[in-house]
Amino acid sequence: MKSEQLNDGPVATPRLAASLLLLRDSGDGLELLMVRRNPAQRFMGGYWVFPGGAVDAHEGAGEVAHRAAAVRELHEEAGVQGVSPSQLVKFSRWITPELLPIRFDTHFYLARAPDGAQGCCDGHECVDLRWDAPCTVLDAHHRGALELALPTRRLLAQVSEFANVHELLHHAHGREIVPVRPRVLRGGEVARVVLPGEKPTPRS
Repeated sequence: MKSEQLNDGPVATPRLAASLLLLRDSGDGLELLMVRRNPAQRFMGGYWVFPGGAVDAHEGAGEVAHRAAAVRELHEEAGVQGVSPSQLVKFSRWITPELLPIRFDTHFYLARAPDGAQGCCDGHECVDLRWDAPCTVLDAHHRGALELALPTRRLLAQVSEFANVHELLHHAHGREIVPVRPRVLRGGEVARVVLPGEKPTPRS
């Protein structure tokens, strides 16, 4: 990213958000549902993401609100119903770096897809939809065929280690969730996001 895109004023308060990795088994292994955000949108336009969005005020607070938001966004963006908030298994949490002007505190959940669920994108926020294996999506990104944000890439890599939905959900149950807090490193006109513990790459 360019340094002029960073926020040099007061730190923005992260907006609470939730996202859902909807899972199913196929003949080739685990698949998940992803949607492509409308390229016209100001925030992450054109990126492939897991269905999700900000928590609405009427959804309350805390864990209940995050779960309700995840289920609502799945319906609104991908047209999938039949998933209960109680079914969700928390998998990860990411908080946007302080130097970025738009920030989210996003809780990511896992859930098994209802039998026969296919999905249908809303055509407004999201303009395309796909079921695919995590590795297939990552390979497409590496070839430059689609855009993925850093949290999406990391989560895809993590779930790709599991052969089926049962193994992944079993692993995730009771897992301690430690918030991931990336930071932004400036380097002249260019800045990049690095993960906690990641050492900066020496500039040539």
